[in-house]
Amino acid sequence: MDADLLDADLLVVGGGPAGCAAAVMAASLGMRSVLVESGDVLCGALRRIPVVANVLGFTTGPGLAAAIEADVERCGLCRVDLGRRATRIDAFEDRVDVRVEGPEGTMAAGVRLTAPYAVVATGVGPLAPAAAEWLAGAEGRALRPLWEADAEAITGRTVLVLGADRPLGTLVRAHPGLRTRFLVAHPPEDTYKTEEIGQDARVELVAVRRLELGPPSAPPRAEALTVAGERRALTADLVFLNLASAPAPPGGSLVSGGSGYCPPGRQHPRIRTAGDLRSARFQRIATAMGSGSEAALSAYYAARGLATDESGGG
Repeated sequence: MDADLLDADLLVVGGGPAGCAAAVMAASLGMRSVLVESGDVLCGALRRIPVVANVLGFTTGPGLAAAIEADVERCGLCRVDLGRRATRIDAFEDRVDVRVEGPEGTMAAGVRLTAPYAVVATGVGPLAPAAAEWLAGAEGRALRPLWEADAEAITGRTVLVLGADRPLGTLVRAHPGLRTRFLVAHPPEDTYKTEEIGQDARVELVAVRRLELGPPSAPPRAEALTVAGERRALTADLVFLNLASAPAPPGGSLVSGGSGYCPPGRQHPRIRTAGDLRSARFQRIATAMGSGSEAALSAYYAARGLATDESGGG
């Protein structure tokens, strides 16, 4: 394709740790990139994580987010477009087209960006209660996500946590002296996530086949059918959602599996996926950054006709 018609050498969709790492790696290789992020800031989700325990050199999410943002700003070859959501990605023999939309009523709506390659790192979003087959009675209720919980407000209370996703581990690590009882009802598929919190005396884990919230009342109640086949009434002072995440890929040429995730090895040769979008099992900040860097490096080699030894896993 004529280079004059290209917006960049690489399009990066998603401005979390994976997308930012791809942009920084691309710049280090001399590749021009455009990074499209639907939010109004880079690494927005990372800024909500108070404690980081598995990233070298950083102990807080906001600190890491600020450092990533500064690194991207120093990339003279990267243009960052905030507040613009990629709605469709189409891959062709010689290019990738990304359709982006901005805030309603702005000139940014309906713009098409074109480049030889794209890295898609749109990550995941919270699973809606209606999609959690084990949970009933949550639809239409004003239940807040656990990451919004205020430590002072839940001190001395019993909190019913619906799901065992990782914000719970972040919360208990961030507040080791917090005097709160966490009653965590979760489906069996969340069991592997409980290993980091199972030894905390404040946490009681209840693996359930089904849980039904009672009518809005004080205190909140729920009826649970446990994995062991027992029926148990759960009573708490407060209820928070802590469900699993769901991938959020744009439409078009991306190939997803049955779970909705987009493994790198199944994509069009001109598309790389990175970060949490790849798999439910590798959703860590460090692996996201590594995969973003690898994706950009892979595109660089492909642009020069250099073969790489790719396993296609994820």
